[in-house]
Amino acid sequence: MPDVSNRSINELISLAGRSAVVTGAAWGLGKATARRLAEAGAAVLIADIDEQAAAATAGELSERYSADVSFACLDAADSGSIAAVADLAESRFGKLDIWVNNAGIPSFTPLLDLDDAEFDNVLAINLRGSFVGAREAARRMIARGQGGVIVNVASLAGVMGISEGQAAYCSSKHGVVGLTRQLSIELGAHGIRVLGVAPGFSLTEKTMFIADWDEETIRNCPIPGIGASRLGRVGVADDIARAILFCASDLAAFMTGSTLLLDGGVAA
Repeated sequence: MPDVSNRSINELISLAGRSAVVTGAAWGLGKATARRLAEAGAAVLIADIDEQAAAATAGELSERYSADVSFACLDAADSGSIAAVADLAESRFGKLDIWVNNAGIPSFTPLLDLDDAEFDNVLAINLRGSFVGAREAARRMIARGQGGVIVNVASLAGVMGISEGQAAYCSSKHGVVGLTRQLSIELGAHGIRVLGVAPGFSLTEKTMFIADWDEETIRNCPIPGIGASRLGRVGVADDIARAILFCASDLAAFMTGSTLLLDGGVAA
């Protein structure tokens, strides 16, 4: 990994000439991440199971940043689908520099009601999907021989236990944190950095209604992280996207194996 001490801040944050895949990027944290990567100059492939929404997001970002932003349908529970997206990105951009494993699903079923099928499905998408995405990205990065960056989106639920009904989700996200550590060990020799981010609750297009709640409702909300921020507000998608941009850029050139907490101090 080269020493980048002599580069300017603009050079360190720039992703010009690099290509990225963001999974689960049609909306929410993934969309915000794709936006920041495109703004920094990367060519971006938006991969999501909702192909129509992915196409709309790609069109929006392409117009906004005059960037090469494309889309593909991705089923994060299907290894073949993930490999096909990696192939598509490589053929379209000529290389693969950044892979962000963001696709995931929640689970709210209490332990005694949680069946094997739901548990397995949550792990298939959240954990195995991240593993396969990282593996497929790493295979292509190693073959090219110029390194790369893999960013795994974990969760506050990946570093601590949270509320009732989170056994499957918490297990999957703890797995993502462990996976991030292990991948950094195995891929560092190839110049591939692997980092994780662990968001607390964040407002997205599907949860913006919470922004209109009064202080008492927010304080008493049972959803983890909403009422516990030490910074006076809940997180928003761009709070997470900016951290992922940092991880993907040369600002974080000497970081690998870490998972950054983005929780407004909840875990403190």
